[in-house]
Amino acid sequence: METNTENCQMCGQPLDYFSVGKEMTCHQCGKTEIGNIGCPNGHYVCDDCHGKHLFEFLLKDIQTTQEQNPFAIAEHLMSHEKVPMLGCENAWIAGGAFLAALKNEGTLTITDDQISEALHRTKRQAIGGYCGLTGICGIAPALGACFSVILGAGCPKDQETAKTMNVVGNIVHAIANLTGPCCCKAFVRAALTEAVASAQMLFNVSLAAPDQIVCTYSARHPHECRGDKCPYYKQTDNTTEILSILLSSKCEKYLKVRDSQNKWDEINESEHEFVTAEEQSYLEEVKAKGQFIDQDELLKELGINKDEIQY
Repeated sequence: METNTENCQMCGQPLDYFSVGKEMTCHQCGKTEIGNIGCPNGHYVCDDCHGKHLFEFLLKDIQTTQEQNPFAIAEHLMSHEKVPMLGCENAWIAGGAFLAALKNEGTLTITDDQISEALHRTKRQAIGGYCGLTGICGIAPALGACFSVILGAGCPKDQETAKTMNVVGNIVHAIANLTGPCCCKAFVRAALTEAVASAQMLFNVSLAAPDQIVCTYSARHPHECRGDKCPYYKQTDNTTEILSILLSSKCEKYLKVRDSQNKWDEINESEHEFVTAEEQSYLEEVKAKGQFIDQDELLKELGINKDEIQY
């Protein structure tokens, strides 16, 4: 079992989150400690053992990537089959993706040793479930460790530490606005957005801004996805509805222009310019009766590549 994934990996049961910590014994190393996440059947893995082998795998991937876009690095790593939906592995990914992008961009001198240092610092503060238990998601100190390493922050320092703390404060605020329930994937994206903005302000380094991110993890969320309250949620807007209607052979003639995605958006926004009142009435009738043809079939018939359509 992993203490902050979706289910117990020993028995498959959904994990329990305890409001009051309990004394539990790690099934991997035998250490007894107070924990707040466990399985109904008593299985528990301590934070030292949790994700132990995955940490080294992620660190190596982060240190060897040539990608300069931190969002691309993070999305690639989060999609790995061994990375859980929820868990502090996502904090390692956030910090590692940011430093790797800075290293590859080249304005700042970022070494593999600095990346390793930041991720090991992150391991000490990114603890399973503590986003809710203490109000600090491990992704915030992960990015804080990155700025601390770059700035040389420490208790005796002045502006180096103040700047680091201000960055972390902004990240905590951004994460808080996406909470309810917590989602590590959304938190990584929001934290990186703040980190990229801070890198521009503090170091005059321009990293790639995020492309339109469409989350693919909704069905995996053990506490239910926030749905359309999340900016990364896959929206099912009227583009899908219009497509479904237009799949009817009678409706095909109403699709007067399909040169580009921009024009497709114009159809959504200015439907009256392309569809007469009589045609619109017929479309409403089709919608009401649910007389839709398979969407993939019409796209094939019209010669439209499904990947061109952004939902």
